[in-house]
Amino acid sequence: MKILIMGAGKMGSFFIDLLSFDHEVGVFEKDPRRLRFTYNCQRFTTLDEVKDFAPQLVINAVTVKYTIPAFEEILPYLPADCIISDIASVKTHLKEFYEQAGHPYVSTHPMFGPTFANLNQLSEENAIIISEGDYMGRIFFKDLYRGLGLHIYEYTFEEHDKTVAYSLSIPFVSTFVFAAVMKHQDAPGTTFKRHMNIARGVLSEDDYLLQEILFNPYTHDQVENICKEMKELLHIIDEKDTKGMKAYLTKIRRNVFEK
Repeated sequence: MKILIMGAGKMGSFFIDLLSFDHEVGVFEKDPRRLRFTYNCQRFTTLDEVKDFAPQLVINAVTVKYTIPAFEEILPYLPADCIISDIASVKTHLKEFYEQAGHPYVSTHPMFGPTFANLNQLSEENAIIISEGDYMGRIFFKDLYRGLGLHIYEYTFEEHDKTVAYSLSIPFVSTFVFAAVMKHQDAPGTTFKRHMNIARGVLSEDDYLLQEILFNPYTHDQVENICKEMKELLHIIDEKDTKGMKAYLTKIRRNVFEK
């Protein structure tokens, strides 16, 4: 299959490496400096080169802020039957875009990234495939992700957004709170250092990505739950309520250790 990867960033490069030995892969990247370390693929910096390549599948791996603008720019240069796809963690407005794009489409979300995941060992990671869209496109990504050992889940666009609001907004907001109140420690403990490493990883993400995850319409209720729990915990602390603390720890241990 002729596959075009849009964007030669960390995830784009990951998909180039993953696909280039089994498929004819091209990469479109406007910044030629990002193409220096790509290999076993054709490198394009102009849309006319993309047109001549005539891909059968496009994987849009640009920064989430530019997912739709990148599609809009490249669509006139693609064959009519080319499947277009994204791997964005934020799917805002994508369903509406795909429905009027005039191309078969597939949307997936690898629930891992270069910040924390070991891209060479993904057997403990997950991937979401949106159940709406082209059947053959979904089969392609299902086979691809299964080959990586990923746990695969199929959700609608709406179900995906609800899942992201839970699985990303809660840890992100918790990290924001930690970073907002933390102070430099000359002799930090192990737990503090681990939280600090997580904070550095999260805060190294693109500002737009963080914003869009938190602006997800389903995020508000998750943040409200955090505030509710913090209020309950603060009350227990203020009252030095030993029994209340015991009950609270039992409750949260159950959440963590019981499936």
